[in-house]
Amino acid sequence: MSATPAPADDLIVLGKIVSVHGVRGEVKVYSFTDPIENLLDYRNWTLRRGGEVKQVVMTSGRLQNKVLVAKLKGLDDREVARSYADFEICVPRSELPALAGGEYYWFQLQGLKVVNQEGQWLGVVDHLLETGANDVLVVKPVDGSLDDRERLLPYTEQCVLKVDLAVGLMQVDWDADF
Repeated sequence: MSATPAPADDLIVLGKIVSVHGVRGEVKVYSFTDPIENLLDYRNWTLRRGGEVKQVVMTSGRLQNKVLVAKLKGLDDREVARSYADFEICVPRSELPALAGGEYYWFQLQGLKVVNQEGQWLGVVDHLLETGANDVLVVKPVDGSLDDRERLLPYTEQCVLKVDLAVGLMQVDWDADF
């Protein structure tokens, strides 16, 4: 279970090992991908927990009910597998598939400066939330932004008018009073 890890700033978290499954060393995985089984497309995982990093190879995986179950190469003991709980599952961003125009990964949106149509700087995208209806941008205030309010903006075509990753800017149709 070794390989040269990708630089930490190049790694994208796609899931997390949450517990063990069965007696043969399989692990239960919570996936951040959509659909969740897309995590199984990646065989070489960098596991990260605090300052601890491990390189592993997933030899097989399956969707069982609404949970992913994965088998890692060389991991055959339930108690050893238990020690893998709480490790984040990361892959290099270079392994992510290219997206169609106008589509973005969440990590690409984080940190973008958010400006409304009146040119008011609302803050920066801190993170996104998944809801039943649509994803939600959590925009946090920073030095220089309009005020000190956190805003929740729907990530919809009606609200998000333009995303410019090169400039680090997102233009939105959002009243500053909301």
